[in-house]
Amino acid sequence: MASSTSFKDRNLIAVIGDEDSITGLLLAGIGHVNEQQKKNFLVVDSKTPVATIEATFLEYTERKDIAILLINQHIAEKIRPTVDKYQQAFPTLLEIPSKDHPYDPSKDSILKRVQKLFGE
Repeated sequence: MASSTSFKDRNLIAVIGDEDSITGLLLAGIGHVNEQQKKNFLVVDSKTPVATIEATFLEYTERKDIAILLINQHIAEKIRPTVDKYQQAFPTLLEIPSKDHPYDPSKDSILKRVQKLFGE
């Protein structure tokens, strides 16, 4: 029974992305700040340290209220070893394109795992 309750409280989408991606998703209504003043999004620009991106990624993957974690693919590339190590079902990790960086399936860790499962 404990495993069935593990996903019940997960009702947020978290995002690590560039300003345009975050702005669009916030306008769509995904923004949330909890009682500890923790946000479910991180705006990454050229000045954002890789350590901050990685720490936020680890925080979001450990939070029990996040169901889906979206990350711009070009930002995921900055922390690729950490992203590739992530194997949990919840929160589900999805790499998304951004306005300036198109999606590249050859870099998507989830797609690579699926292809490996099917022997492609």
